[in-house]
Amino acid sequence: MTPFRTFALLTVAASQFMPSALLAQPASAPVVQAFDAQLPYRPAPVRIGDREHLVYELHLTNFASTPLSLDGLTVSDAVTGAPLATLAGDALSAAVGGISAGNGDPGVVIAPGMRAIVYLDIVLAEGARPKSLGHRAAIRTSAGAAAIDAGSIGVDHRPLPVLGPPLRGGPWVAVYAPEMERGHRRVVYATAGRATIPGRFAIDWMKADTNGRLDRSDGKSLADSYSHGSEVLAVADAVVAAVRNDFAEPVLRADLPKVAIGDATGNYVALDLGDGRFAFYEHLQPGVRVKAGDRVKRGDVIGRVGLTGQGSAPHLHFHVASSISPLGSEGLPFLLDGYRMIGRYAAIGDLGKGAWPPVTAAGTGPSLPASNSVVRFPD
Repeated sequence: MTPFRTFALLTVAASQFMPSALLAQPASAPVVQAFDAQLPYRPAPVRIGDREHLVYELHLTNFASTPLSLDGLTVSDAVTGAPLATLAGDALSAAVGGISAGNGDPGVVIAPGMRAIVYLDIVLAEGARPKSLGHRAAIRTSAGAAAIDAGSIGVDHRPLPVLGPPLRGGPWVAVYAPEMERGHRRVVYATAGRATIPGRFAIDWMKADTNGRLDRSDGKSLADSYSHGSEVLAVADAVVAAVRNDFAEPVLRADLPKVAIGDATGNYVALDLGDGRFAFYEHLQPGVRVKAGDRVKRGDVIGRVGLTGQGSAPHLHFHVASSISPLGSEGLPFLLDGYRMIGRYAAIGDLGKGAWPPVTAAGTGPSLPASNSVVRFPD
């Protein structure tokens, strides 16, 4: 959470300034010191698995001198007023990273001078196309309970990019967990004067064998990983916007050096997809095959899966963002085609512990694979 300086709320007797006719009117709702609510990222509908989702965040900052409690949040279609989601109790606590008042209190308590982020994932009914979203928060203050307008934001309905496979063959596991406190979805960077979430839709791709094992033996060496050395492919016809290729790889995972925040990507390639979208491939092996300014075609080999920068095992980190800044950009949704879903782990903690539960679906149209899905790409 980010500390902020707190401010006092100054009140003056209304009778000193208001005409007597106005003073005779019925009393309005009491004024309370509430949250500052901000919606910094405009969401776009994205098909994740077989449902459309709106993935974004509500930032709440407490400028009061006393704690404020968030007891509930309702998200609605701002045009029709139809409710889209209601969060309270455990669901609300989970959306704010597990913060709760404790002692059976259902609220999420935000201390003075602190910010909380509500990580929202609104699952839309089939065919629903809200133009904008409204937010209503139930709060408690030292003066009592209140309901506040927590802001509205438009929905971006521009078509999403449909990208080709970043890898060949498989099985590949789409490793991510939106609910993880330090997963990509909930890692906020403020390296360029504002808070951003580059990994909002990031996937770590890891290859497994048919029994769900990620390594051929004990996993101590990088070469033991099924992922390591796999060819990485351009997902679209694009121009190479940025490349970093100055990290060496250790032989053993235990010898991977700790790196500063600016080096967390390791060797990487960023492709300019057009329309303000950039595809990032991170943690690549030394020997990236492209340089800035090169033009690539969908399916071209641009590098190999490695373990450089920050990581614990070889994998391909892939995401789409709003600029070529690895940490100073917003993560953007995208769709993948050309893959076939063959299974899905129930939880990220099951990865590498056995075979995945199979699924019966024979194929998948353009979509973002659901978390911990197991897929095959064309060979």
